[in-house]
Amino acid sequence: MENNKTISWEEFEQVELRTGTIIKVEEFPEARIPAYKVTVDFGAEIGVKKSSARITALYKPEELEGKQIVGVVNFPVKQIGPMRSEFLLTGFVQEDGSVVMAVPERKVENGLKLA
Repeated sequence: MENNKTISWEEFEQVELRTGTIIKVEEFPEARIPAYKVTVDFGAEIGVKKSSARITALYKPEELEGKQIVGVVNFPVKQIGPMRSEFLLTGFVQEDGSVVMAVPERKVENGLKLA
């Protein structure tokens, strides 16, 4: 599915894509689609947020802790089963449905905005 809609710079700036470091990963057996409960530190301004992430096909919990990610932090909170998802962990969905996380190429400060 291709989307060729043009957006303005102002529209892009409204999306808060921020760097964060995964500090905790838990199994999420209640999820309808396999997922982890992920807790991420987005720095002093944004703080710590939790989300459900469908990244179980390619990542094990123990390899995720300490990894930096890019997350959308200004979506409304979404109830996913028994948990409240507070951000969207970004990634690329492959043909087989597995997700490759979008990550900074080098370690950067938590909370930096993608520009």
